[in-house]
Amino acid sequence: MTKKAAPEKKVRVTLVHSSIGYPVRTKRTLYALGLHKLHQTIEQTDNAVLRGMLAKVSHLVEVEEQVEK
Repeated sequence: MTKKAAPEKKVRVTLVHSSIGYPVRTKRTLYALGLHKLHQTIEQTDNAVLRGMLAKVSHLVEVEEQVEK
């Protein structure tokens, strides 16, 4: 029997607040996520590393969870 792969969870992240006035570490986390401009949206595969980064910048981003079919 062949097992079907579980649908890959994706997370959509949008930068909604500016990083001006925040520490360099916060700015580097946003850059590492791929967020450079305000209202920019990225889509990444959900994993523990990504969740940790999002927890550090949760006050600046908006997160939407999606399930791929």
